[in-house]
Amino acid sequence: MSTYTADQDPSPEAEFIRDTERARLRALVEGDIETAGRLHAAEFQLITPIGMALSKKDYLGAIASGQIKYLAWEPGPIAVRHHQSHAVIRYRARLEVVFGGHRVAPGDYWHTDTYEHRDGQWMVVWSQATAISPMP
Repeated sequence: MSTYTADQDPSPEAEFIRDTERARLRALVEGDIETAGRLHAAEFQLITPIGMALSKKDYLGAIASGQIKYLAWEPGPIAVRHHQSHAVIRYRARLEVVFGGHRVAPGDYWHTDTYEHRDGQWMVVWSQATAISPMP
C-alpha cells in the first residue's frame, strides 16, 4: 500500500501529467494558441465558474481574440490520479484575468481536469473551474 497522497505521487507518469498541465497553463497565459491547441483534445470542453460550457474552438478562440486574457494562473500542488491512459487532476490556483475588456478581481479557484493519453501525449478533455468565495 502506498504511503503518499495523490498530490504527492512521485511516479514519473504523475510528474509528467503535472508538467503537462503547467505547460498548458503557461500556453494559455502567454496566448500561445498553437501549443495550447496540441494540449487540448478535439472534443475539449470547459465548464466555467459561472456554469458556461465552452468548446475547444470557443475557448481557444476567445483567448486568441483577447476576449479572455489571463494575466496570471498560479497553480498550487497538483493532485493526480491516473490509471493507464486516463487521469484526473485537481488543484487550487490563483487567477488574474481580463474578460471582455474588464479586469476581474484576482481570485482563487478549484480546477478539476480529465486527461487522456492519445497518440503518445497527454491532453486535457474536460475541465471545470469553481470559484472559491472569500470567507466573510
